[in-house]
Amino acid sequence: MRALVIAPEPFFTPRGTPLSVYHRTAMTAELDVEVDLLTYGQGRDVDLPGVRIIRIPAFGFLGEAPAGPSFTKLFLDVFLVIWAVALLARNRYDLVHAHEEAIFFCLALKPVFRFRLVYDMHSSLPQQLTNFGFTRSRILIGVFDWLERRALTDSDAIITICPDLARYVASQQVPADRHFLIENSLLDPVRLAAGGDEASGPRVGEPPEGARLVVYAGTLEVYQGIDLMLEAASLLSGELPGLHLLFLGGTPEQVDHYRGRATELGVDGCCRFVGRVPQERAREWVARAELQVSPRIAGTNTPLKVYEQLASGVALLATNVYSHTQVLDEEVALLVDPEPRALADGLALALGDASLRRGLADRARARYQECYSRTHYREKMSALLGSIA
Repeated sequence: MRALVIAPEPFFTPRGTPLSVYHRTAMTAELDVEVDLLTYGQGRDVDLPGVRIIRIPAFGFLGEAPAGPSFTKLFLDVFLVIWAVALLARNRYDLVHAHEEAIFFCLALKPVFRFRLVYDMHSSLPQQLTNFGFTRSRILIGVFDWLERRALTDSDAIITICPDLARYVASQQVPADRHFLIENSLLDPVRLAAGGDEASGPRVGEPPEGARLVVYAGTLEVYQGIDLMLEAASLLSGELPGLHLLFLGGTPEQVDHYRGRATELGVDGCCRFVGRVPQERAREWVARAELQVSPRIAGTNTPLKVYEQLASGVALLATNVYSHTQVLDEEVALLVDPEPRALADGLALALGDASLRRGLADRARARYQECYSRTHYREKMSALLGSIA
């Protein structure tokens, strides 16, 4: 079988590292499919055995493509269409695997080139238009809603990445044999084609002597609840000697903003922001922590990092919000309300009870192995490709 994967992403840049696309493509190749990956020109090539990476021009004057809908991505997608048509005209693909908005032009190309079509649905695109503030036009949102329904009807298979999306797709009367819930739970390390780490980043120094290390690893977008975490730390002033909150991730602008916020709250002495670090370095710091946190305040999709947190062997404190509770429950995480006092109390409880932390971590790791491990991921991808074949 030969497949064309189309990913409208800045593939492996400091700002955008689509691990879901990387892992999905790598597993497809591992299952004896010859894969061409078509993506944006931005980023560095990664080591994907059996995969040929094809890029449109980088158009460096545009800067990096932002997350979510944008005119920059719309411009780049025009060239993605041109490259896709050229590839389809020159090669015989049995399967086209379209990520996100690539599904829309693939629907038009499907009857012309007669391929089987997989829609990798990371989110509801009409919802993204409003969530990212791109438009409030009812007409434009209605057009995208119609296109999304067409995609669900006309694709040969649909992948959803979390239970919330799976329920939405089921509500659209998509037959169960065309719908595959495949969580982004694969944790295979990323290798750049040159043999380096996933990304460069600052070295993180040692925490102070006797520090009670708590780690957050992820983006620093507003919905991640970093303000909430800083306010919780301010409530614990003097109550938890040695508390050291280490925040890994975020753009330089976001890091500067939250350093300033920590100073305003008087917690700059115990809260440290270091920006992006390589994946392996982040894992090393999580492994050294007594506790990891996810103070997210909004969203419906399950965060990719949740699966890594489950598998890490380190106890997790997370907010009791829908994006978490699709996967997490009180057996595997300490769940608290998304407000400062509850987070502060949760920190005090978890850091004060080593047996609680050990029990949560052990059950979380067992849950990952039972439900989300590499074996399960491979079985799901194999079932998907088997249905297409």
